Amino acid sequence: MNLASSTSSAGVSGPNWVLVVAAVLVSGLLLAGPALRRRYPVTWWLLLGFPAAAFRVVRTWRPLMAGCRLAVSRRPALTVVSGLVGNGAPPPQPRVPRCGLIRPTSSGFALLVRLLPGQVPEDFVKAAPAMAESWHVHAVRVTSWRPGVVRVVASAADPLAAPRGPKQRGPGHLLRVTVGALETGAAWVLDLRRVPHWLIVGATRSGKSTLINALVAGLAPQPVALVGIDCKGGMELSLYEARLSALATNREQAVRLLAALVELTLDRMTVCRAARVRNIWGLPDKERPVPVVVIVDEIAELFLVASRNEKDEAQAAGTALIRLAQLGAALGVFLVVAGQRVGSDLGPGVTALRAQLGGRVCHRVADPGTAEMALGDLNPDALKAAQAITPEQAGTAVLASGDGWERARSHLITESEAEAVAAEYAHLTPVLSELHVEAP
Repeated sequence: MNLASSTSSAGVSGPNWVLVVAAVLVSGLLLAGPALRRRYPVTWWLLLGFPAAAFRVVRTWRPLMAGCRLAVSRRPALTVVSGLVGNGAPPPQPRVPRCGLIRPTSSGFALLVRLLPGQVPEDFVKAAPAMAESWHVHAVRVTSWRPGVVRVVASAADPLAAPRGPKQRGPGHLLRVTVGALETGAAWVLDLRRVPHWLIVGATRSGKSTLINALVAGLAPQPVALVGIDCKGGMELSLYEARLSALATNREQAVRLLAALVELTLDRMTVCRAARVRNIWGLPDKERPVPVVVIVDEIAELFLVASRNEKDEAQAAGTALIRLAQLGAALGVFLVVAGQRVGSDLGPGVTALRAQLGGRVCHRVADPGTAEMALGDLNPDALKAAQAITPEQAGTAVLASGDGWERARSHLITESEAEAVAAEYAHLTPVLSELHVEAP
C-alpha cells in the first residue's frame, strides 16, 4: 500500500516540477527582458521576441489574408448562398495563401508564401504595411522568391537607427568592405569584385562623405591603390592623401590623371592579351597588377563649363571616365563617383557614364532629378524610398544594383578617424609611376 502511494506521488510530482521550473524560467526571462534587450538584443529576440511574433503571425494569418483581399472563396457565391438556404450550413472557409515555416533572423523573421492561382507578388507588396501593423513589427518587405512564391521578411525594430560599427580590423577580403548595415539587419558590404563601379549621390550633410570615409577606411589596409579626383581644391579627399597614389585637385589635373589611367588600363589589356587571359585575375599572383580604386568627389565640377576651353576639358574628362568604366572592371580599375547633384543637364556624358555605373547609392537629395538619375532606370520602388528620406535620417540611403534594392545606413566614420586610418596604412601606398604626370 505504501509502495503504491509513493509511486503515485512520484508520478504526480514529476510533471508538477517540470511546470514549476518552466514557470520560473519564463518569469526570469520576462523580468530580465528589458536588461537583456539592451545588452544582448539578438539573444532577447531569439528567446522572447521571436516566439511572440511567430505566434501573432499564426494567429492573424487567416483574417489578415481575408482583410487584404488575398483569400479566395472555395465555391462560387451562388453555390454558397444556395447551401445556406437549403441546408442551413455555415459557409466554407475561404482558401488563403499557404504560409511556410517562420524562420528567425538576427532582428526579425522570414517566411515563404505560396501564391494562389491568379495572384501576383505585387498583391503582397501592397499588403506589406498591413502585415507590419498586425504583427507589431517595424517593417515588412516582400520580394519575389521564385515563380508562384514570395518571400516575406519582417524587421522587428529599425536596424538603421544606430548601426554598429564593424568589429574586424585588418585587410579582410580584397576589394570587399563593410560600410554599414542594411534594413534587414545584415551587414552592408560594398564588393567591388561583384559590382565594380558605383554612383553615390547625396545633398550636403546627407551622409555621402561619411560613406566615403567608411569605404576608404576599409580599403586602406588592403593591397590596393587609391586614386582621388577632387576638383574642389582637394577639400574632401586630401584627408586621405597619405594613402593616395595620386590626387587631382582641379579639372586640368583631373584630365591628365584620367588620361594616364586610361593608358594604364590599355597597358594591362596588352598584358592580359599576351598571357591569353580575359582579365587580370587570370594572371599569376606575382604578375597580377595592383587593383586601382578611383574615387571622384563632386562629379559636377568635372562637367560644368563656362568657356570653350572648359568645354573641351569637360568632354575629355567625361570620355576618359566612360572608357574607364567600360574597360576597368576586367583590368583592375574600379570607379566610385560621388556628387551632390547629378543630372542630364550636366551634359550627355553624365548620362552615358551613369549607364556604366552598375551600383547606385542615393542619400537624401536636394532635387528629384538627382534621385531619378541615380535610381530611376533600375527600380521605381527604390526611387520612392529614396525620396522619402528625411533630413533627420543622415547616413540613410537606398542602394540599388541589378540584384535589387535595399535601405541602408553607413557606419559613422568621422573625418578624423578616416584620416588616422589613412596615415596608419600610408606605408602600403603603391607607387604607380604611370600616374605621376607633369603639368604641360
